Amino acid sequence: MAVPPPAPPPRSPAHLGRRAPRARCSWGMEEKAAASAGCRAPPGPPRAGAVPCFGISVDQDDILPGALRLIRELRPHWKPEQVRTKRFTDGITNKLVACYVEEDMQDCVLVRVYGERTELLVDRENEVRNFQLLRAHGCAPKLYCTFQNGLCYEYMRGMALGPEHIREPRLFRLIALEMAKIHTIHANGSLPRPTLWHKMHNYFTLVKNEINPSLSADVPKVEVLEQELAWLKEHLSQLDSPVVFCHNDLLCKNIIYDSAKGHVRFIDYEYAGYNYQAFDIGNHFNEFAGVSEVDYCLYPAQETQQQWLRYYLQAQKGRAVTPREVERLYVQVNKFALASHFFWALWALIQDQFSTIDFDFLRSTSGAEGRNNQCEGSFVSRLLGP
Repeated sequence: MAVPPPAPPPRSPAHLGRRAPRARCSWGMEEKAAASAGCRAPPGPPRAGAVPCFGISVDQDDILPGALRLIRELRPHWKPEQVRTKRFTDGITNKLVACYVEEDMQDCVLVRVYGERTELLVDRENEVRNFQLLRAHGCAPKLYCTFQNGLCYEYMRGMALGPEHIREPRLFRLIALEMAKIHTIHANGSLPRPTLWHKMHNYFTLVKNEINPSLSADVPKVEVLEQELAWLKEHLSQLDSPVVFCHNDLLCKNIIYDSAKGHVRFIDYEYAGYNYQAFDIGNHFNEFAGVSEVDYCLYPAQETQQQWLRYYLQAQKGRAVTPREVERLYVQVNKFALASHFFWALWALIQDQFSTIDFDFLRSTSGAEGRNNQCEGSFVSRLLGP
């Protein structure tokens, strides 16, 4: 397929114009089979040791007392009166506080408290397995413990990036290299099925059964969402994008740049798991537009994407790559960017209903709609093909 000319990014599938009606989602046994086939978590290497689990529940609205109880378990040599704390407010799923004694934060414990009802969105046991798997491959910090509604882990030194950083060639090269490294992680010579359709089905079912009556008028009806989801699955499943171990949530603040070591590392593995290679990359490209203040004019241009993908493919293959190889991945990535929008739109509808975090989740979904209005229909039709 020919590469489309430089143009604004693709539109969300819910607004691609009317097409012939398609069959309704036929999930049922197929999705259950996907779950039983191992899409919930990669097996990974043997654990170095069991992670302590404390029977402590931390109050979301008053984190410090519970956090300090955990610190007494993890750092018994710290004097309570010397423990300093720092709240992080960028997260839109969980609540996070750092605990440390020394000003340089060389030894710093992060206490993360799960957001309200996030068990609807995240398999927490799977998250711990992902954490340990990535740690075993040198891609994650130390996991110190879990507790009833959260976990504690090592503070990763460096700067959390913003949209202005990830478009810099010297930094997006490092990001491409790290993603290529993570995408090589697998076990036992075989890969489970991608998590994408199973998770999207679960999210859609929540929206349909628990949130549908309260949906605002500007959100498409669940029947439309169901048709679009079936269309996405039918079309994207045919692209033969490799199934690899993915981060699946590579927004800017989940990328930590350590200037002293000259590398980046990814944090927050709640949504990690085996998935389509092109989804992970397309999802990251969507994040160029930002989170709180979304501007899809910042979606990476074709030239930027192709350079990024060239770095990625060269790292993955260990050799120079051809323009044809870059072009093929470019087309796949921009198609899967549509699925990324749909996935996070469903997520935001659920979060808006249940989360206690002060964030306008519905505004984040309308950002994708604003992107739709900026896109050329001819670009979308050429990108998606017949």
